[in-house]
This record gives sequence, structure tokens and C-alpha cells, in this order.
Amino acid sequence: MNKIYELSEKIRKETLNVFKGNKDTVDMILACLLAGGHVLLEDVPGTGKTVLAKSVAKATGLDFSRIQCTPDLMPSDVTGSSVWIPSKSEFEFRKGPVMAGIVLVDELNRATPRTQSALLECMAENQISIDGNMYALPKPFFVIATENPVESEGTFPLPEAQKDRFMMCLSMGYPEESAEKEIILAQNTPVHPVENVKAVVTKEEILECMNEALKIYVDDSVLNYILSLAKFTREDGRLLNGVSPRATLALYKAGQCYAAVNNRTYVTPEDIKKLAIPVFRKRVILSTDSVLKGYKAESILQEMLEQTNLPDFKAHA
Repeated sequence: MNKIYELSEKIRKETLNVFKGNKDTVDMILACLLAGGHVLLEDVPGTGKTVLAKSVAKATGLDFSRIQCTPDLMPSDVTGSSVWIPSKSEFEFRKGPVMAGIVLVDELNRATPRTQSALLECMAENQISIDGNMYALPKPFFVIATENPVESEGTFPLPEAQKDRFMMCLSMGYPEESAEKEIILAQNTPVHPVENVKAVVTKEEILECMNEALKIYVDDSVLNYILSLAKFTREDGRLLNGVSPRATLALYKAGQCYAAVNNRTYVTPEDIKKLAIPVFRKRVILSTDSVLKGYKAESILQEMLEQTNLPDFKAHA
């Protein structure tokens, strides 16, 4: 049993005590965390996005902060700002909520594009710039953002550059009837179930596992499969833009970590097939003609997976 699986199993078990959704969604979030990426949870309100994010954050034991996005939220409300201190006759930097190990950005698309863009440098460079000074963010630094569908009232579409900073975009859907029953019964208590989630791992263990994940074996046939999927998106006439090299790297690293989370020392083509849509979905842009004809990115990507043959692959010992 590898170290990454042991750590993941502890977090997974603690999270699923509260989050009554799909185990695979939790595994993908853990893969993002260990790969040094960020995750966007997209679904209608009330499906448990915030509960899932809070549960994972508490189980990891990392410093946690929450940003509730609203149209009047300013960039400085996210990053922090310099404040004049009269007694010292100088400016002093006051940290914003983004200076934490895990940051839950709730309803990201309710913030204006200007405020959304304040997260760009944080997510890409693990640092912020205030008044010409650079401030490093903690390691690990993991953003879990939630988003309501764009059709929801009072939302702003995410800029393309912002979407490209998320390693995966996950949609949980509605819970099964039995799970929904558990949710109702669990909520009917004096204390919210999330408050009972305990830290089961340490920051040092997470950093160690992030380094271990780089050693997960990726066969050349699996890498070529990743490149074939990327090529499909770039050559499909229904897409204005296919995925970038950043997306192929994200899929490669996500595959390594997803394999480790599932107690394997190698990546299979099936891992890549499972992760391709969550990694690529927000990174492709449909042409105007495709939008008018009613095409959806997810259906085109599903077609991509059906038309691209899985490579011959033998498990790595």
C-alpha cells in the first residue's frame, strides 16, 4: 500500500462521513490537491458543493479560509491590501483570505470579472503582488471554487484564462435517493455534520505525497494517448480553440495522482479516459456556428473518447 493511498484513504473516509455523494468525485479532488492543481465544482445550488469543499479542507488539517463571492467584492478583499499605520508612519500589509493552504471560493461567478482575475496570479504563480511587493502563498496552496450555472440570475461568465487555471471542472449532479435521505437525517441535528470533521493528516504528509506522486509511472503509450486526445480537440472543426499544452500537462499529472489515490504505481489508459472530460471541458472553446447549432463541449469530448482508440497497455510492475 503506497503512502499516497494511505493518506488519501484517511481523507476520503473522513469526507464521506459527511458528503453523501460520489466517491469518485472525492478521489478527483484529492488528485488535484496532490498534483498541485485547483478544482472547480460546477452545479446547481444545493447539491453539496460547499459541504464537500469544507469537508476536504477540514480533513487535510491545512489552514482554511472561505471567500463568499458577491458582485461588490473587491480584488483587495481577496488578496489583502496595504494599510497606513499612523503610529509607525508606514504602510503595513494586511493579509487577505487567499493567504491560506486551502481556499474555498464560494460562488465564484457571482464576483465581477475584475475580482475573478485577482485569483489568476494566485493560482498560476502561488504568489500575490501588492504595491510592488511579492508575497508567497503557503505550500500546498489549493483553491476549491464553486460555480452555479451561468444561466443562474446574477452570475458572470468566467474568463478563459481563469478557467484554464483549474486542473479539473467537476459536476456532481443530484444524489441518489438513499443518499439524499441520509443528508436530510444528518442535517436534522443541533450541530452541522461538517463541524464533526477532524484533521486526519498533516501538512508535511501532504507535501511528501505531492513529491511521491511525481514518481508514478506513465508508459509511453499512455502519454501518446494523451497527445492524441489533445490533437483531436485542435483539429475538430466545431471547436474554435482546442486544448493547450498546459491542459495536456494537467491531464498527465492528474493521471499520476489519480492512479496513486487508487493504490497504483502506474497510470492506465482508463485513468486518462476518465479524467479527460473533467480536465478538458472548460478549456475548449466552441465556434460560433457550433454554439448556434446547439453543440456542447462535453458531447464533443465524449465523441473524442469514443473515436480515439485506447492503446495496448500492460501494467507496469
